[in-house]
Amino acid sequence: MLLNTAGQQMLTRLCGVGQDVLARALPTWGQQDAKLPAAPDAEPAAAWRIGGALAGPVAFGCRLCTVRRTGAADRVVRYTARWQRVCARHGRWLLDADADQGPEHLDLRSVPEVIAAQRQWATVARRAVRAGTEPERVFALAHAVVARWWEQAIDWEQERIWPRRLHRLAGGNAGEDPGWWRIVGRDAAVFPEIVAVAGALLDPAMAELVWMDSGALRPRPLPTDGMFCHRLGERVGRAWLGPLAATDYGSPLTSWMGAVIRRRRGEGGPPGYESDLWWLRQEHQAATMAGQLRVLGKEKKTPGAGRTWRAAVPPEQRAQITRAIESAQEQLIQLRGAQYGKTADAAQQLLRTLSHAATLINQAVRETATAALTAGMALEDLAHWARLPADVLADALVADHDERPAAQWWV
Repeated sequence: MLLNTAGQQMLTRLCGVGQDVLARALPTWGQQDAKLPAAPDAEPAAAWRIGGALAGPVAFGCRLCTVRRTGAADRVVRYTARWQRVCARHGRWLLDADADQGPEHLDLRSVPEVIAAQRQWATVARRAVRAGTEPERVFALAHAVVARWWEQAIDWEQERIWPRRLHRLAGGNAGEDPGWWRIVGRDAAVFPEIVAVAGALLDPAMAELVWMDSGALRPRPLPTDGMFCHRLGERVGRAWLGPLAATDYGSPLTSWMGAVIRRRRGEGGPPGYESDLWWLRQEHQAATMAGQLRVLGKEKKTPGAGRTWRAAVPPEQRAQITRAIESAQEQLIQLRGAQYGKTADAAQQLLRTLSHAATLINQAVRETATAALTAGMALEDLAHWARLPADVLADALVADHDERPAAQWWV
């Protein structure tokens, strides 16, 4: 609830405490609403707002800390940023309080790297302030980058760190309900990587690597084996990650890299964000635990017939389709003004880019067809939609399935 000045004065009189006390107790005390009357002689007025949108996400408090301070083991909720979720004293990760997930915390005693990451974040936040940047924006971008990796990592054969960490967070039984644990344990499991990525994005030396990968004053497409993504992979303990991150076109990481390059070249960006390094598109923001659990609940309750796209298609498969479409879109966008040099060289570059975009689109078509078939669509209807004979489509889907590596996550 937002109060105008008269409303704050009335609340102060009703509570019998000073405004300085209420300012510490109410996170939105100092915020105003332009729609409320602000004149000195105005009547008391208030406006209801969503607390999380004004003061940040809401999390459970540590009950052991509550007992220590008050003597009562009551449930406590508080506005707590995602980099403040570790109770180092009792080794707990405090979960969101608006998701109805059941447990209030995760046990961190077997994952000390998560506790250490919160201490490291304090140093990263100070570096952000010295660089003239709000730490909240740096964390939001790093969180979006790593959360996107988390969704993709279901297909990464080399990934070993996150499955083991999630298994320990789940007390050794993440395999009983892996989908639920991947949602509830995500922020805790990826927290060390978020802090590492945030530190890397603030490092001028890393920005210089982006500039060199782009060709500096002689522009060229970003390479798949660029120094920046390779070094970033090393900083998160995954030397093999570089090419995967570099080819994830349309991601928050490549958007940040583009902003670095535009700033160095003195070029403006699309309207709305120019060359703001920390501008995060809405579609890049990581899904909240509450939102993911709602989708998971619908998938479990909705019968097969008449299911919606989100309910019928697993989130990992939706992510693969979305990535393929975004990558193809990014390739097609790069065609604008990307041809330079001799006619033959420009034509070769154009054809190579078009060929890659077509491959990505075909991949999206295959993924979508597989999802539709799994969701119960008849093969004949699917073949009619794809404009292919049913037997040819069936052979293509079988071949595509056989080429995929077996998933080794959450085992």
